[in-house]
Amino acid sequence: MINTVGQFSKVSLKQFKIDMKSTFGEKYSDKETETMYNNIKLPERATTGSAGYDFFTPVDINISTGETVQIPTGIRVKIDEGWWLCCLPKSGLGFKFRLQFDNTCGVIDSDFYFSDNEGDIQAKLTVDAKTDKTLSLQAGNKFMQAVFIPYGITYDDSAVGVRNGGLGSTSLS
Repeated sequence: MINTVGQFSKVSLKQFKIDMKSTFGEKYSDKETETMYNNIKLPERATTGSAGYDFFTPVDINISTGETVQIPTGIRVKIDEGWWLCCLPKSGLGFKFRLQFDNTCGVIDSDFYFSDNEGDIQAKLTVDAKTDKTLSLQAGNKFMQAVFIPYGITYDDSAVGVRNGGLGSTSLS
């Protein structure tokens, strides 16, 4: 049995502009950013047997060996309680370029959707190839896959905190 547990959508254009400026500074004009936003494609599975939803980069990316880039996807996801979304590099990119998430894998919790940043899923990636390689992705290329995974809690769980943000929003460490 396959569980239906989430729904992808875009963040607002306003939020996407904020995230693009935060990441790339003034590299892109408002008009260019709006065009990128309009071309954002929601994540999708490639085959009926695929566990992962493919994410598409909204902007051209070039990452050389040892370099890091952050990609605001413009995507948010509403997830049922008891599930989380695990984000990983596309397998082929990991294999060919040693593309890695800087935090190993992205953990998107069900309450991230309600954050002030609209739950914009971002990926911070590094090419860690042992040879001099450059990963070049055109806007619209697949770069990340995400899998919905169930989780459990302890019988005596006492969490009462409320999330408002992404990285580091639930603790200082």
